[in-house]
Amino acid sequence: MTLDPRAPLDIDPLLDDPATRIVVCCGSGGVGKTTTAAALGLRAAERGRKVVVLTIDPARRLAQSMGIDSLDNTPRRVKGIDDAAGGELHAMMLDMKRTFDEIVEAHADEERARAILSNPFYQSLSAGFAGTQEYMAMEKLGQLRARDEWDLIVVDTPPSRSALDFLDAPKRLGSFLDGKLIRLLMAPAKVGGRAGMKFLNVGMSMMTGTLGKLLGGQLLRDVQTFVAAMDTTFGGFRTRADATYKLLQAPGTAFLVVAAPERDALREAAYFVERLAAERMPLAGLVLNRVHGSGAGRLSAERALAAAENLDESGIVDQTAGKEELRTSPESPETAETPEAAETDAAVETDAAVAPETPTVAQLTAGLLRLHAERMQVVAREQRTRDRFTALHPEVAVTQVAALPGDVHDLSGLRDIGDRLAAGGAPAGAA
Repeated sequence: MTLDPRAPLDIDPLLDDPATRIVVCCGSGGVGKTTTAAALGLRAAERGRKVVVLTIDPARRLAQSMGIDSLDNTPRRVKGIDDAAGGELHAMMLDMKRTFDEIVEAHADEERARAILSNPFYQSLSAGFAGTQEYMAMEKLGQLRARDEWDLIVVDTPPSRSALDFLDAPKRLGSFLDGKLIRLLMAPAKVGGRAGMKFLNVGMSMMTGTLGKLLGGQLLRDVQTFVAAMDTTFGGFRTRADATYKLLQAPGTAFLVVAAPERDALREAAYFVERLAAERMPLAGLVLNRVHGSGAGRLSAERALAAAENLDESGIVDQTAGKEELRTSPESPETAETPEAAETDAAVETDAAVAPETPTVAQLTAGLLRLHAERMQVVAREQRTRDRFTALHPEVAVTQVAALPGDVHDLSGLRDIGDRLAAGGAPAGAA
């Protein structure tokens, strides 16, 4: 399917197209990627496609919104969807370490796999090495696509500090595993036997001595043991990373950049758009999330503030006039000048000063006008931010999703998001 970059982003034709096999939701953290991915998956399933949503979100919000107790490294069927069109929805959450273990188990014999999995350096690498999560997300995507079990795979990319990490990390990890240091540490194992040990003792004595001081002798031995055990699997990392990278460039893949209408988020989105173009990856468009609007958009912030000030001024005049009227009201001759009357007047004035006044209609109206002015200022700021992005990238199709008053926590909320994604119009009247 060819998308017209000059037109608004049309979600339903993208999801309905059988040629679309992978949708990748990417963007900086905290912009609603997980919710967007889940809503897209639900909408595609209820329109007749067999979908799996892969999330890498540690907050587990996807499981909660889909009514599943927990997600793990195995796709789980989501119940409660409208399957009248014959679609299915499955969901899973990446288990980074388990995916790494599966790679080892698939590419090493039983004895070598056991040695790798029990190696302390491997355990540290698989649990938290920089870029491992992003690499394993690519690995899992490749595995799901190879199974050819689903019509559509929707990927919620990792909540990285930078959205570019999803593309960069697999290459960084592959470069580490194929790097000079690893190959040098692997060389004795490849030579084998006493010759290998002699090479290690003579050719690497200075390097291992330095590394031993920096890392500790035990850690260095763990690294060397790990490298020797992983000898047969290293090549596969780079090969699979390259294959998945090509899969992301294929016509059946569509990237959706998700952003909030804020300067930093859209700056990150602009970087990602430029990177996708440089890598020749298919960008479907930008999802602008949590956009604010107003049902009274014709009343500008300036006019609302001016009206509030006028109401305040008229209220002050009315209050002053009321007090003057009380002071000049006729009094009976018997009580006008007595001390008791003076004490009563003072008590009334004191009670009036202490007791909270009930807001008048004018005061309430002025307050509402100020709230509207604040909302219109937010709307104007978000529009300026979007305009700057579209001026820099006029070729990128955009759909915007009106902000919701609360969090999404069930399928009904995801359907609402899906409807807003598909509508993509101005969020007038939205919360």
